[in-house]
Formats: sequence, structure tokens, C-alpha cells
Amino acid sequence: MDRLLSYRLGFAVKVLGNGGMKSNDGRRWQSGPHLSRSLELLDAVFDYLDDVDIRVYRLSSSTVPYGTHPDLPQLDYRRQIGECKEPLARLGEKASRLGLRLSTHPGQYSVLSSPDPEIARKARLDIEQDALLLDALGTGPEAVVVIHVGGVYGDARASLDRWVRSFEALSESARSRLVVEHDERCFDLADALELHERTGVRVVFDLHHHRCNPARGREDVRAALTAALDTWPAGVRPKVHVSSPRTEFRSVGGRQQPPLLDQHADFLSPWDLLTLLDAADRPLDVMVEAKAKDLAVLSVRRALDRLAGKAA
Repeated sequence: MDRLLSYRLGFAVKVLGNGGMKSNDGRRWQSGPHLSRSLELLDAVFDYLDDVDIRVYRLSSSTVPYGTHPDLPQLDYRRQIGECKEPLARLGEKASRLGLRLSTHPGQYSVLSSPDPEIARKARLDIEQDALLLDALGTGPEAVVVIHVGGVYGDARASLDRWVRSFEALSESARSRLVVEHDERCFDLADALELHERTGVRVVFDLHHHRCNPARGREDVRAALTAALDTWPAGVRPKVHVSSPRTEFRSVGGRQQPPLLDQHADFLSPWDLLTLLDAADRPLDVMVEAKAKDLAVLSVRRALDRLAGKAA
């Protein structure tokens, strides 16, 4: 463990520690949700992150509530962000002061490669919204919007081509924020690297997805990780994802079923994290994708401390 390079751990959205903390205004539209309330909630979340020394955090895709909803123009993301210019700047300054790296990850329905032009247009709006939010927070190039390639729709090559066309239709600001992640079934690391070659988009390496869906000719974790990290420019610390698979029985209709290994476990195995860190040739920021969220980060940190003590 003495050979491990510098790394930081983070998690996504929901805070389970400190009694549980909301991180975005989740009220229904009839109750008048607003970005201003999300920012108040995030201010308290940032204090908690500082208290537990977690410096990598993914904002909710609903930080701007209903920001791209076609039937709620009063909640348009540009309007909400414009109305919160000063509190956004203050919160961004706080994040910078605390050394927090922020990111977003639009949901599974944000699909740039969709053959349905309206779905692809909506996905671009989701990305534009998150890029504008990160811009308004005053974040640097390390703050990214993570997205997958999307579905195959019967023709993987055509899907990759549509992804490129959608990428090119984004604003310059959104293109500069966007990064692409390979997935556990449809598009592997080689596909993501092709998109980098065609567009310059950075690639987020996901260890669990690579194990579920290894790229032919790039099965070795060290070589695969290095190829993804090389898509990041000098001076911008690469971001990677790690998770452990679920291994427990599932109960379906009262009957025990084998685990779904594609799914994320509640916590992270320290050996999965060590596999990733040992393969790295440069400092990393690591997003722990586990259902226990911040508790999983704190747990794996304690586990690594224990293993380091044993090694010493």
C-alpha cells in the first residue's frame, strides 16, 4: 500500500450520515420547488463533507428542479440559475475553499444516441443545464457532466454516430464539461475511447463496468485504466468510478434467486478499490458508487487504514 499514488474518494448525491441530509429540493412542481432551496440544502451538505473530509461529490441531477421540463417554463433552468446568480457564486466559493470537486450525472433517460430526435434533444438540454450550473458555481475544468453512450437500438455503429452528432450540437461550454463513461452491457471502454478519438471527449473509467463488459484487447485493468486516463488533459485530475457487485441472494416472489452482478453493492470492498489504485500511474479522484453512499466511503477508508496497519 505504500506504493499507492495520491487519491481522493467521493460519493453521489444522497447523504446517509449525520442523520440523513437532503441535497436538493425534491418537492413536486405544485409546491413551488426552486434551485434556491437546493442551494440552501447543499450549503449544509458541504459543511458535513468538510467535517468527514470527503472532497469529491456528485450533485443531484435534480439540483435545478424541473429545469428542463417542457411543460413548466416558469421553472426553466436558465431562469432559475439566473435568479440564483449570487447564492450560486457564494456556494461555489465555499466549494473551492473546502477543496470540493463537484460533478453531475444526468439520469438513464438522458440519451444522446437515441434515434428519437426529441429524446436526444432533451438529453442535450439536460447536459446544457448541468454545464450552466457548474459554470455558475465558478468551477474549473475538473467539474464534469458524466453521461453514458446509451442504447444500441439494433445498430451499435449507428448509435455511436448519433452520439457524435449530438455532442457536436452542444454548446462549447457543455462540450467542455461533458465526459463519457462506458457501461456494463452495451458499450465498452473501446467504444468510449473511439468517441474520444472522434470528439476529444474525456473518458471516465469504471472498474466494475470494465469487469462486466471488458473491451476486447484491453482486458487488462492497468492498460485499460491508463488508456482512459490518457484522455484527460495535463493539469486536470482524472476521475474514475469504482463499485463492488451485489453478491447476496435476492428474494423474488418468496423464492431465493442468484445475485445480479451488474448491480452495485451497498458497500465497497477495499480489495476492489486497491485493485484500481494499484493500477493507476497518476493521482485520481475516485467516485464510490455504492448504495450506502457516504457511509460506504467512510467504511472503505477505515478498511484501508486497517490494512495499512497490518502491512506496517
